[in-house]
This record gives sequence, structure tokens and C-alpha cells, in this order.
Amino acid sequence: MNPVSIRELIENWENRNLLYRIKREVDPKFELGAVIKAKDGEQPFLFERVKGYQSSMVAGLGGDRELMADSIGVSSPELIPSLMEAIVHPRKTNTVTSAPIHDNVVINPPQLDDYFPIPTFHAEDCGPYYVSGVLVVKDPEGQKRYTSIRRMGFIGENKTNIAITSPELQRQYAAFEKRGEPLEVAVMFGVVPAVVLASQVSTTLFHTDKLDVASALLGQSLDVAKCRTVDLEVLAEAEVVLEGKILPHERDAEGTFAELGGYYGGDMPQPIVEISALTFRDGAMSQTIFPASAEEKLPMCIVREMTLLSTVRQVVENVKAVHVPMAAAARLHAVIQIDKMSEGDGKQAAMAAFASDKDLKHVVVVDDDVNLLNPEDVEWAIATRVQADVDIFIMPGGKGSPLEASHNLKGVTAKMGIDATVPLDQKEAFRRASIPIDIDLNDYL
Repeated sequence: MNPVSIRELIENWENRNLLYRIKREVDPKFELGAVIKAKDGEQPFLFERVKGYQSSMVAGLGGDRELMADSIGVSSPELIPSLMEAIVHPRKTNTVTSAPIHDNVVINPPQLDDYFPIPTFHAEDCGPYYVSGVLVVKDPEGQKRYTSIRRMGFIGENKTNIAITSPELQRQYAAFEKRGEPLEVAVMFGVVPAVVLASQVSTTLFHTDKLDVASALLGQSLDVAKCRTVDLEVLAEAEVVLEGKILPHERDAEGTFAELGGYYGGDMPQPIVEISALTFRDGAMSQTIFPASAEEKLPMCIVREMTLLSTVRQVVENVKAVHVPMAAAARLHAVIQIDKMSEGDGKQAAMAAFASDKDLKHVVVVDDDVNLLNPEDVEWAIATRVQADVDIFIMPGGKGSPLEASHNLKGVTAKMGIDATVPLDQKEAFRRASIPIDIDLNDYL
């Protein structure tokens, strides 16, 4: 069975020498993040000693595509089909009355940072931030649980601010605020990668209970328990949970924070969360994600690849695969691999991609002999198969991503499509050189 708690996952990976256990004490201000950044969030870390705290902290659990797949018991090429299947056939969670997450319950915690570390990551960040918490809310009808990851800047005592960027959550909070009511939330820390991956599925597109999607990914119903102070359920084997309410008509001037695109942003008035309870397991491990690292970007990439594969196929049915590179803020670039059947397939695929995802800025379409996961192979295809005057098209003035700095200069973005496919009547001239035998280099050493 797949591990459903990070304790099981960490034990599994450590037994297979896939985990770095850091015994040296690290400071949660800059130093802890610097260690994670050294592997760009692709390496699982367990920090045994965090300065000023008795608890350990984990990071880097979901930043490597192979390990992400391993955590749900599939191979890397099976990730996207598995996610599609989980959305189409979610698996109901199982409600329990007694749960490890309630080993310790602190009502109205007086000072949140007394209990678990809240790291500060970059030089100009305005302060410490929670960046890995999986936020849980219910839909307006109270039937489905939606999850997402929201950065939360620690204000002091039992309060944080919260950056709400999801249109669905913005609308829901606005409706509560209009009535002068708080929006109940719970924030889970210490969860397996499947839960994080499911949290990135678009609520607007799929309207599915994301904890049920996580259950389907893991092949078993996850146990959930009712919160103590809000009407929500959280994972029974999460390590730490914050329960609280997003207050109406109150804002905090957030200050600067290093954004996904690699520049400082933030500095906007954000709603305030008042924490009504802190619950945690005995011997709880807290969890963080280094901002803009692979661990933040990879789940976004996988979900966007899944969506693009589905939508572009509706227009160009011979799409083989889609890749959204992490380097382009996990949303600004895409590479689409097709089995080209007719002239125009390449440009049509690029246009379909732009139509399905406003954040996309540049799309490259390649033939099925090009490894779309290999940047050098994609660059080779552009270099040897593209003539700019006929194979590149530009669409000015489109909607873009607010996380992309140049978009914010004018509020619109130019889109560029690159058709790096071979003309059908010239395939013989574009045969790739190959060797007709396979060898194992170990046989020669």
C-alpha cells in the first residue's frame, strides 16, 4: 500500500537512501531555506534540529517527478493518466472519531511561533511565512472540500495574513465578507505529495472534492477527522493543523515576498486569518516548501500538463504529450509533442494551448522524435527545424499571468507560438542520425 502519512513516506525513502537527514542545527531564518535551495526543492530533507524548537521539519517531498510518482506507486509517465483517473473517479474519504492530529489541542493559541518554526526565506522578505500549508474550505453548499496552498505571513500572536489568488476562493470570501461573516478555514501541514498534487487541480474546471482525489491517487480512502473549532474535516494523519477564520473587512499590509517568477512581489493588502485552534500529533514534524523551488512548481506543472493534454487534444487529436517546464514559473511555457498528420497541426496545437491557458506565453510544438522533457532536444528542434518567417507567429495583447513581471508593465502579454515540426513532404531530409545497436557501457569498463 502507498504511504498515507509523511512518517510512513519518510521511513520508506530513508530505508532506500532517498532522504537527506540533517543532524546539524539550522536557523529558520535564511539558513534552513538555503539548505533546501541547494537542491532546489528536489531532494527530500528531514531537519532534526531547528534553532529555538524541539520539533523537526521536513521539506522537498514533492519536487522530483520520479519521487512524486514513487509516492503514489506509479512510474513517472503514469502520473498524468493517474491524476486524470483520480479526477474522473474520486474515492470518498473515511471519517473517524479519534485521530492522531488531535493528540494535542491548543484552543486560541497565544503565540503561533512558540510551537513550530515559521521560516524566513529571502533577504527582502518582510518576515516569516507559512508556505506549505494545504488550506481546506467547503464549497458554498457545504458539500465538497476544496484544498489549495496559500502563503500566509505571520503577523503575531494567533494571526496571519493570507494571499488569495484563486478566483473561486476570492468569490466565496467576497460573498461572506458582503454578509459580514468570517470564512472558516483549516490549514494542514505534514501531508504526502498526493495531497499537495490534488490541491492544485482547478476548482473552476473540475469542481471535485480534492481530498477524494488524493484518496484515489493513493488507492485508498484517507481518514479524516472533524476539526475542533470550525465545521471542516482534515486529514487524520496530518502532522499539524491550524483552525481558524478569514475575517471580514480586515486587511494587513503584507509587505514584500519572493514570488514564483523569481522576483520580489507581494506588498498588497491581504485578508487576515485568526487562528482559533492549533492541533498536532505527538512528536509532530512541521513542514515547509522553499518558495519558487521545484517542490512548489512541480505539482503546478503536472496539473497544467494534464489540463493542456486534455484540451489541446480536442482540437488536434494526435497530441502525444505535453510538458510545462518548471523554469518558466511553472506556467509560462509549454512544449507540445504531436504525431503530425497534416500541415497546420503544429500551429493549431499552439493556438489551442493559448486558448486553454491564459498564463501561457510561449508554446513550442515538436514532432514525436523529440524528447520534450529534454531542453537541449527541444532547443535542437528549434535550431534545425524552424524558419522564423514561416514557423513563428505572435499574438499581441492577450491576457497573461500576474506572476510574470513583464506582463505587469502593460497588463497584457504577447503570445508566441513556434512550430518546430518537420514539413510532411520533407521527412526524409530530417532523419535523425542513429546507431542500430544498443550497448551497456559497464560491459566495456
